[in-house]
Amino acid sequence: MHITYFTHSLVSDWNHGNAHFLRGLMRALQGMGHTCLALEPAGGWSRSNLLEERGEAAVAEFHADFPDLQSRSYSSPEDWEPALDASDIVIVHEWTDPQLIAEIGRRRAKGAGFRLFFHDTHHRAVTKPEEMAALDLSGFDAVLAFGDTLAERYRAMGWGDRVFTWHEAADDSLFHPHPEIAPERDLIWVGNWGDDERSAELREFLIRPVAELGLSADVHGVRYPEEARAALKEAGIAYRGSIANARVPEAFARHRVTVHVPRRPYAEALPGIPTIRPFEALACGIPLVSAPWEDAEGLLRPGTDYLTVRDGAEMTRQLTHVLHDKALAAELAASGRETIAARHTCRHRAEELMDIIERVGQPAREAAE
Repeated sequence: MHITYFTHSLVSDWNHGNAHFLRGLMRALQGMGHTCLALEPAGGWSRSNLLEERGEAAVAEFHADFPDLQSRSYSSPEDWEPALDASDIVIVHEWTDPQLIAEIGRRRAKGAGFRLFFHDTHHRAVTKPEEMAALDLSGFDAVLAFGDTLAERYRAMGWGDRVFTWHEAADDSLFHPHPEIAPERDLIWVGNWGDDERSAELREFLIRPVAELGLSADVHGVRYPEEARAALKEAGIAYRGSIANARVPEAFARHRVTVHVPRRPYAEALPGIPTIRPFEALACGIPLVSAPWEDAEGLLRPGTDYLTVRDGAEMTRQLTHVLHDKALAAELAASGRETIAARHTCRHRAEELMDIIERVGQPAREAAE
């Protein structure tokens, strides 16, 4: 099958975690014999910020890291119509322009031969329901939601059995241990500050524990205001700026532990959705300690794959245990990798997508063949 994905960006992962998953998914689908194309809007904010911060070299780095992936920019219907006409499956991410979402849906409703899926990997359906309710999804065949709680929101809107839970996952062809790299520092956190959705949590579960323990620590990410950078510096944490996602596995390998600090909407309103970072960290075999987060769907094994804490004081204690107990650290690393390899790779999600397509019904072009 030919699969086309409308994304905010495949090339840029600047504050754009969906690019991580899409890259791995496309590679997995292509490994199964399908052809894949990503379409991204010209002048999208993620790519624009990437270019402003790291220049054209960042785009060249993407193509060097992912020579097997194909992405095209569009600015008018003439740029995307040929791809649409050639597609068996079209997946549209929820960050796509609402007018384009509606237009693609209208074409499907008029009898276009592809199956059409809406892919939601964000919390707007809960935090800004009026924005999502305004989207015209009437022409879509089904919704792909990245967690059960989000899927339930769509069922409540009338989608019934046409909404499917489809979690993100780790690209284990990229995210894996690097035993040839010896750890040099204690702790790493990879994530963005962003919109005050976890500012207090980052201070409690990252900055204060590092300062109290006097750890050597590095932070990678974007959208850190001056006050956040000052807090990191005061705690002795080195702020390293943005990092290409393909470089993260090596960065994990140079550290002994990492933490997960979920954004407040995911921790409170969308339990069971860990986002992609914990999957990637566990795939790399780095011990993980998580701030409060409810694994409502049983995706992982709390206490076995990673450690959980209730407050900053407990985070300080657990980090101490992991950094001083090599057997515990090794056990967490092995267990986390085991769970990812068994259930949460992009190959698993590609297979799940094929199952969903089978349940929704084959595209007209494929059925005719």
